[in-house]
Amino acid sequence: MPKTHLTDLTLKHLLVPERGQTTYWDDALSGFGVRVSQGGGKTFTVMFGDDRRRVTIGRYPILSLSEARGAAKRLLAEATLKRVEKTPSLTFAEAVELFLATHCAQKNRTSTRDETERLLRRHFLPVFEDRPLASITKHDVSSILDGLLARPSGANHAFAAIRVLLRWATRRGYLTHSPCEGMAQPARLASRERMLTDMELAAVLTTAKGFAWPFGPIVVLLILTGQRRSEIGGLRWDYIDEQQQTMTLPASLTKNNRAHVFPYGSMCREVLTGIPKVDDVYLFPARGNREHTYAGWGKAKRTFDALCPIAPWTLHDLRRTVATNLAALGTPPHVTERLLNHVSGTVSGVAAIYNRHAYMSEMRQALDAWERKLISLTAS
Repeated sequence: MPKTHLTDLTLKHLLVPERGQTTYWDDALSGFGVRVSQGGGKTFTVMFGDDRRRVTIGRYPILSLSEARGAAKRLLAEATLKRVEKTPSLTFAEAVELFLATHCAQKNRTSTRDETERLLRRHFLPVFEDRPLASITKHDVSSILDGLLARPSGANHAFAAIRVLLRWATRRGYLTHSPCEGMAQPARLASRERMLTDMELAAVLTTAKGFAWPFGPIVVLLILTGQRRSEIGGLRWDYIDEQQQTMTLPASLTKNNRAHVFPYGSMCREVLTGIPKVDDVYLFPARGNREHTYAGWGKAKRTFDALCPIAPWTLHDLRRTVATNLAALGTPPHVTERLLNHVSGTVSGVAAIYNRHAYMSEMRQALDAWERKLISLTAS
Protein backbone atom coordinates (compact mmCIF):
# COMPACT_ATOMS: atom_id res chain seq x y z
CA MET A 1 0.00 0.00 0.00
CA PRO A 2 1.47 3.39 -1.01
CA LYS A 3 2.83 5.86 1.53
CA THR A 4 2.98 9.60 1.03
CA HIS A 5 3.28 12.80 3.01
CA LEU A 6 -0.33 13.93 3.18
CA THR A 7 -0.81 17.67 2.77
CA ASP A 8 -3.67 19.72 1.36
CA LEU A 9 -1.77 19.89 -1.91
CA THR A 10 -0.93 16.18 -2.25
CA LEU A 11 -4.45 15.25 -1.13
CA LYS A 12 -5.94 17.09 -4.09
CA HIS A 13 -3.65 15.32 -6.59
CA LEU A 14 -3.74 11.69 -5.39
CA LEU A 15 -4.10 9.23 -8.28
CA VAL A 16 -7.59 7.81 -8.70
CA PRO A 17 -7.63 4.01 -9.28
CA GLU A 18 -9.24 2.66 -12.42
CA ARG A 19 -11.30 0.30 -10.28
CA GLY A 20 -11.69 -0.52 -6.61
CA GLN A 21 -9.99 1.54 -3.94
CA THR A 22 -6.48 2.60 -3.03
CA THR A 23 -5.40 3.68 0.45
CA TYR A 24 -2.57 6.20 0.76
CA TRP A 25 -0.95 6.04 4.20
CA ASP A 26 0.52 9.15 5.79
CA ASP A 27 4.26 8.85 6.42
CA ALA A 28 4.05 11.38 9.28
CA LEU A 29 1.34 9.65 11.38
CA SER A 30 1.46 5.85 11.44
CA GLY A 31 -1.96 4.26 10.90
CA PHE A 32 -3.56 7.35 9.34
CA GLY A 33 -4.49 7.44 5.65
CA VAL A 34 -7.00 8.38 2.99
CA ARG A 35 -8.90 5.86 0.87
CA VAL A 36 -9.47 6.92 -2.76
CA SER A 37 -12.24 5.18 -4.70
CA GLN A 38 -12.49 4.80 -8.46
CA GLY A 39 -15.10 7.54 -8.58
CA GLY A 40 -12.64 10.00 -7.04
CA GLY A 41 -14.15 10.04 -3.56
CA LYS A 42 -11.72 10.42 -0.66
CA THR A 43 -12.34 9.02 2.82
CA PHE A 44 -10.05 9.40 5.83
CA THR A 45 -9.31 6.22 7.77
CA VAL A 46 -7.19 5.09 10.70
CA MET A 47 -5.88 1.59 11.44
CA PHE A 48 -4.72 0.42 14.87
CA GLY A 49 -4.61 -2.48 17.30
CA ASP A 50 -3.13 -5.94 17.06
CA ASP A 51 -5.96 -6.92 14.71
CA ARG A 52 -5.18 -3.96 12.44
CA ARG A 53 -8.75 -2.74 12.78
CA ARG A 54 -9.80 0.12 10.49
CA VAL A 55 -12.08 2.98 11.47
CA THR A 56 -13.55 5.46 8.99
CA ILE A 57 -13.12 9.05 10.18
CA GLY A 58 -14.97 11.02 7.51
CA ARG A 59 -15.07 12.16 3.91
CA TYR A 60 -12.97 14.86 2.30
CA PRO A 61 -13.57 17.80 1.88
CA ILE A 62 -16.46 17.73 4.35
CA LEU A 63 -13.74 16.96 6.89
CA SER A 64 -10.47 18.84 6.41
CA LEU A 65 -7.09 17.14 6.53
CA SER A 66 -6.12 18.86 9.79
CA GLU A 67 -9.41 17.83 11.42
CA ALA A 68 -9.02 14.25 10.23
CA ARG A 69 -5.43 14.04 11.45
CA GLY A 70 -6.48 15.40 14.84
CA ALA A 71 -9.26 12.80 15.08
CA ALA A 72 -6.81 10.05 14.09
CA LYS A 73 -4.39 11.10 16.80
CA ARG A 74 -7.14 10.96 19.40
CA LEU A 75 -8.25 7.49 18.27
CA LEU A 76 -4.68 6.19 18.24
CA ALA A 77 -4.06 7.64 21.70
CA GLU A 78 -7.24 6.05 23.07
CA ALA A 79 -6.26 2.68 21.59
CA THR A 80 -2.80 2.98 23.11
CA LEU A 81 -4.25 3.91 26.48
CA LYS A 82 -6.58 0.90 26.45
CA ARG A 83 -3.71 -1.41 25.57
CA VAL A 84 -1.48 0.12 28.23
CA GLU A 85 -4.12 -0.46 30.88
CA LYS A 86 -4.02 -4.17 30.04
CA THR A 87 -0.22 -4.47 29.94
CA PRO A 88 2.40 -3.31 32.45
CA SER A 89 4.85 -1.84 29.94
CA LEU A 90 4.74 1.10 27.58
CA THR A 91 7.26 1.71 24.82
CA PHE A 92 8.85 5.11 24.39
CA ALA A 93 7.12 5.59 21.00
CA GLU A 94 3.73 4.83 22.56
CA ALA A 95 4.45 7.21 25.41
CA VAL A 96 5.32 10.01 22.98
CA GLU A 97 2.09 9.59 21.01
CA LEU A 98 -0.02 9.48 24.16
CA PHE A 99 1.81 12.45 25.67
CA LEU A 100 1.28 14.58 22.55
CA ALA A 101 -2.38 13.63 22.22
CA THR A 102 -3.24 14.26 25.88
CA HIS A 103 -0.91 16.58 27.76
CA CYS A 104 0.34 18.72 24.85
CA ALA A 105 -2.99 18.90 23.05
CA GLN A 106 -4.74 20.08 26.21
CA LYS A 107 -2.15 22.32 27.89
CA ASN A 108 0.17 23.73 25.23
CA ARG A 109 -0.17 26.35 22.53
CA THR A 110 0.15 24.99 18.99
CA SER A 111 3.66 26.41 18.56
CA THR A 112 4.83 24.86 21.86
CA ARG A 113 3.25 21.52 21.03
CA ASP A 114 4.84 21.45 17.57
CA GLU A 115 8.28 22.31 18.94
CA THR A 116 8.05 19.68 21.68
CA GLU A 117 7.02 17.07 19.13
CA ARG A 118 9.87 18.06 16.82
CA LEU A 119 12.47 17.74 19.57
CA LEU A 120 11.22 14.36 20.77
CA ARG A 121 10.97 12.89 17.28
CA ARG A 122 14.30 14.24 16.13
CA HIS A 123 16.55 13.53 19.09
CA PHE A 124 14.99 10.77 21.20
CA LEU A 125 12.55 8.69 19.17
CA PRO A 126 15.16 7.25 16.77
CA VAL A 127 17.15 5.92 19.76
CA PHE A 128 14.41 4.91 22.21
CA GLU A 129 11.53 4.06 19.86
CA ASP A 130 10.77 0.40 20.76
CA ARG A 131 12.36 0.38 24.18
CA PRO A 132 10.17 -0.03 27.26
CA LEU A 133 9.78 3.39 28.82
CA ALA A 134 10.81 2.05 32.23
CA SER A 135 14.15 0.82 30.85
CA ILE A 136 15.41 4.31 29.94
CA THR A 137 18.07 5.49 32.38
CA LYS A 138 19.67 8.78 33.32
CA HIS A 139 22.78 7.64 31.44
CA ASP A 140 20.71 7.02 28.26
CA VAL A 141 19.29 10.54 28.35
CA SER A 142 22.67 12.09 29.14
CA SER A 143 24.32 10.30 26.22
CA ILE A 144 21.92 11.91 23.76
CA LEU A 145 22.23 15.35 25.33
CA ASP A 146 26.05 15.14 25.30
CA GLY A 147 25.88 14.75 21.54
CA LEU A 148 23.97 18.02 21.26
CA LEU A 149 26.36 20.22 23.25
CA ALA A 150 27.85 21.75 20.12
CA ARG A 151 24.65 23.79 20.11
CA PRO A 152 24.07 24.65 23.78
CA SER A 153 20.65 26.19 23.30
CA GLY A 154 19.48 23.17 21.31
CA ALA A 155 20.73 20.80 24.01
CA ASN A 156 18.80 22.71 26.67
CA HIS A 157 15.60 22.72 24.62
CA ALA A 158 15.90 18.97 24.01
CA PHE A 159 16.41 18.41 27.74
CA ALA A 160 13.30 20.44 28.54
CA ALA A 161 11.22 18.34 26.11
CA ILE A 162 12.32 14.94 27.43
CA ARG A 163 12.04 16.10 31.04
CA VAL A 164 8.41 17.21 30.70
CA LEU A 165 7.56 13.94 28.90
CA LEU A 166 9.09 11.80 31.65
CA ARG A 167 7.50 13.87 34.41
CA TRP A 168 4.14 13.38 32.73
CA ALA A 169 4.78 9.62 32.53
CA THR A 170 5.60 9.58 36.25
CA ARG A 171 2.40 11.41 37.16
CA ARG A 172 0.40 8.96 35.04
CA GLY A 173 1.98 5.98 36.79
CA TYR A 174 3.91 4.66 33.79
CA LEU A 175 7.16 5.28 35.68
CA THR A 176 7.97 5.14 39.37
CA HIS A 177 10.36 8.07 38.94
CA SER A 178 11.73 10.19 36.11
CA PRO A 179 15.32 9.57 34.96
CA CYS A 180 15.64 13.34 34.50
CA GLU A 181 15.09 14.09 38.17
CA GLY A 182 18.30 15.46 39.66
CA MET A 183 19.78 16.21 36.23
CA ALA A 184 21.05 19.73 35.61
CA GLN A 185 20.51 21.66 32.40
CA PRO A 186 23.16 20.29 30.01
CA ALA A 187 24.57 23.61 28.82
CA ARG A 188 25.27 26.87 30.56
CA LEU A 189 24.32 29.82 28.38
CA ALA A 190 25.88 33.21 28.45
CA SER A 191 23.80 36.11 29.64
CA ARG A 192 21.54 37.49 26.92
CA GLU A 193 23.13 40.89 26.49
CA ARG A 194 24.19 40.80 22.84
CA MET A 195 23.23 43.84 20.84
CA LEU A 196 24.30 44.37 17.26
CA THR A 197 26.33 47.45 16.45
CA ASP A 198 25.24 49.77 13.65
CA MET A 199 27.80 48.19 11.32
CA GLU A 200 26.67 44.65 12.21
CA LEU A 201 23.02 45.59 11.87
CA ALA A 202 23.62 47.07 8.43
CA ALA A 203 25.45 43.89 7.37
CA VAL A 204 22.61 41.65 8.60
CA LEU A 205 19.91 43.78 6.98
CA THR A 206 21.75 43.97 3.65
CA THR A 207 22.36 40.20 3.64
CA ALA A 208 18.76 39.47 4.60
CA LYS A 209 17.41 41.58 1.74
CA GLY A 210 19.30 39.37 -0.70
CA PHE A 211 18.62 36.09 1.12
CA ALA A 212 16.01 33.72 -0.24
CA TRP A 213 12.45 33.40 1.02
CA PRO A 214 11.39 32.51 3.64
CA PHE A 215 14.34 33.16 5.97
CA GLY A 216 15.50 36.39 4.34
CA PRO A 217 12.16 38.24 4.56
CA ILE A 218 11.66 36.91 8.11
CA VAL A 219 14.95 38.44 9.26
CA VAL A 220 14.10 41.76 7.60
CA LEU A 221 10.69 41.82 9.31
CA LEU A 222 12.29 41.02 12.66
CA ILE A 223 14.55 44.04 12.26
CA LEU A 224 11.75 46.34 11.09
CA THR A 225 9.16 45.37 13.72
CA GLY A 226 11.09 44.12 16.77
CA GLN A 227 8.65 41.22 17.20
CA ARG A 228 9.56 37.70 18.30
CA ARG A 229 10.74 35.01 15.91
CA SER A 230 7.71 32.78 16.51
CA GLU A 231 5.35 35.71 15.94
CA ILE A 232 6.81 36.72 12.58
CA GLY A 233 7.30 33.10 11.53
CA GLY A 234 3.64 32.39 12.33
CA LEU A 235 2.17 35.34 10.41
CA ARG A 236 -1.03 34.74 8.46
CA TRP A 237 -2.23 36.90 5.60
CA ASP A 238 -5.41 37.74 7.48
CA TYR A 239 -3.35 39.23 10.34
CA ILE A 240 -2.30 42.05 8.02
CA ASP A 241 -4.47 45.11 7.37
CA GLU A 242 -2.99 46.74 4.27
CA GLN A 243 -5.29 49.77 4.43
CA GLN A 244 -4.48 50.62 8.06
CA GLN A 245 -0.91 49.29 7.75
CA THR A 246 -1.21 47.27 10.93
CA MET A 247 -0.58 43.70 12.02
CA THR A 248 -2.72 41.89 14.57
CA LEU A 249 -1.18 38.98 16.44
CA PRO A 250 -3.78 36.83 18.24
CA ALA A 251 -3.24 35.78 21.85
CA SER A 252 -2.61 32.21 20.68
CA LEU A 253 0.53 33.34 18.85
CA THR A 254 2.11 35.74 21.35
CA LYS A 255 4.38 34.64 24.19
CA ASN A 256 2.37 36.46 26.86
CA ASN A 257 -1.03 35.27 25.55
CA ARG A 258 -2.16 38.86 24.85
CA ALA A 259 -3.47 39.95 21.48
CA HIS A 260 -1.16 42.56 19.96
CA VAL A 261 -1.92 45.19 17.33
CA PHE A 262 0.92 47.32 16.00
CA PRO A 263 1.61 49.48 12.93
CA TYR A 264 4.21 48.91 10.24
CA GLY A 265 6.08 51.33 8.02
CA SER A 266 6.85 51.74 4.33
CA MET A 267 9.93 49.46 4.37
CA CYS A 268 7.87 46.75 5.97
CA ARG A 269 5.12 47.25 3.37
CA GLU A 270 7.65 46.70 0.59
CA VAL A 271 8.82 43.45 2.18
CA LEU A 272 5.25 42.18 2.57
CA THR A 273 4.45 43.06 -1.04
CA GLY A 274 7.47 41.06 -2.23
CA ILE A 275 6.65 37.87 -0.33
CA PRO A 276 5.48 35.13 -2.73
CA LYS A 277 1.94 33.99 -1.91
CA VAL A 278 2.63 30.24 -2.06
CA ASP A 279 -0.06 29.62 0.56
CA ASP A 280 -3.47 31.21 1.14
CA VAL A 281 -3.05 31.13 4.93
CA TYR A 282 0.55 31.54 6.06
CA LEU A 283 3.24 33.93 4.84
CA PHE A 284 5.89 31.37 5.75
CA PRO A 285 4.44 27.82 5.58
CA ALA A 286 6.57 24.79 6.39
CA ARG A 287 8.14 23.07 3.42
CA GLY A 288 5.99 20.13 2.32
CA ASN A 289 3.37 20.71 5.01
CA ARG A 290 1.22 23.79 4.58
CA GLU A 291 -0.61 23.13 7.85
CA HIS A 292 2.44 24.24 9.83
CA THR A 293 4.63 27.32 9.75
CA TYR A 294 8.31 27.59 8.86
CA ALA A 295 10.63 25.40 10.94
CA GLY A 296 13.99 25.41 9.14
CA TRP A 297 15.59 28.00 11.44
CA GLY A 298 18.85 26.25 12.29
CA LYS A 299 19.98 25.29 8.78
CA ALA A 300 19.00 28.65 7.30
CA LYS A 301 20.77 30.56 10.09
CA ARG A 302 24.01 28.63 9.50
CA THR A 303 23.85 29.40 5.77
CA PHE A 304 23.06 33.04 6.53
CA ASP A 305 26.01 33.34 8.96
CA ALA A 306 28.38 32.04 6.29
CA LEU A 307 27.32 34.94 4.07
CA CYS A 308 27.35 37.49 6.89
CA PRO A 309 30.43 36.74 9.04
CA ILE A 310 29.98 38.91 12.14
CA ALA A 311 30.37 37.93 15.81
CA PRO A 312 27.91 35.17 16.86
CA TRP A 313 24.36 36.42 17.29
CA THR A 314 20.84 35.06 17.60
CA LEU A 315 17.56 36.13 16.06
CA HIS A 316 16.36 37.26 19.47
CA ASP A 317 19.32 39.68 19.61
CA LEU A 318 17.55 41.64 16.87
CA ARG A 319 14.63 42.33 19.21
CA ARG A 320 16.99 43.62 21.89
CA THR A 321 18.80 45.71 19.26
CA VAL A 322 15.53 47.28 18.09
CA ALA A 323 14.50 48.14 21.67
CA THR A 324 17.87 49.74 22.43
CA ASN A 325 17.86 51.79 19.24
CA LEU A 326 14.32 53.00 19.83
CA ALA A 327 15.42 54.31 23.23
CA ALA A 328 18.39 56.06 21.61
CA LEU A 329 16.01 57.68 19.12
CA GLY A 330 14.00 59.16 21.99
CA THR A 331 11.07 56.74 22.05
CA PRO A 332 9.41 56.79 25.51
CA PRO A 333 9.75 53.44 27.37
CA HIS A 334 5.99 52.86 27.53
CA VAL A 335 5.72 53.20 23.74
CA THR A 336 8.56 50.73 23.18
CA GLU A 337 6.91 48.31 25.60
CA ARG A 338 3.60 48.59 23.78
CA LEU A 339 5.30 48.06 20.42
CA LEU A 340 7.18 44.97 21.70
CA ASN A 341 4.12 43.71 23.60
CA HIS A 342 5.86 43.49 26.96
CA VAL A 343 3.63 42.44 29.88
CA SER A 344 5.44 44.34 32.64
CA GLY A 345 6.92 47.79 32.45
CA THR A 346 6.16 51.42 33.07
CA VAL A 347 2.41 50.92 32.50
CA SER A 348 1.43 47.88 34.54
CA GLY A 349 -0.91 46.62 37.22
CA VAL A 350 -4.13 48.59 37.76
CA ALA A 351 -2.85 51.39 35.52
CA ALA A 352 -2.49 48.94 32.63
CA ILE A 353 -6.08 47.75 33.11
CA TYR A 354 -7.55 51.24 32.97
CA ASN A 355 -5.15 52.65 30.37
CA ARG A 356 -6.90 51.84 27.09
CA HIS A 357 -4.82 54.18 24.94
CA ALA A 358 -3.47 52.14 22.03
CA TYR A 359 -0.46 54.41 21.39
CA MET A 360 -0.88 53.66 17.69
CA SER A 361 0.31 57.07 16.48
CA GLU A 362 3.25 57.04 18.92
CA MET A 363 4.28 53.56 17.78
CA ARG A 364 4.05 54.65 14.15
CA GLN A 365 6.26 57.68 14.84
CA ALA A 366 8.81 55.44 16.54
CA LEU A 367 8.88 52.99 13.64
CA ASP A 368 9.19 55.81 11.10
CA ALA A 369 12.25 57.10 12.97
CA TRP A 370 13.64 53.57 13.14
CA GLU A 371 13.20 53.02 9.41
CA ARG A 372 14.93 56.33 8.65
CA LYS A 373 17.92 55.18 10.68
CA LEU A 374 18.00 51.81 8.90
CA ILE A 375 17.90 53.55 5.52
CA SER A 376 20.84 55.72 6.53
CA LEU A 377 22.80 52.69 7.77
CA THR A 378 22.41 50.80 4.50
CA ALA A 379 22.72 53.75 2.13
CA SER A 380 25.65 53.25 -0.25
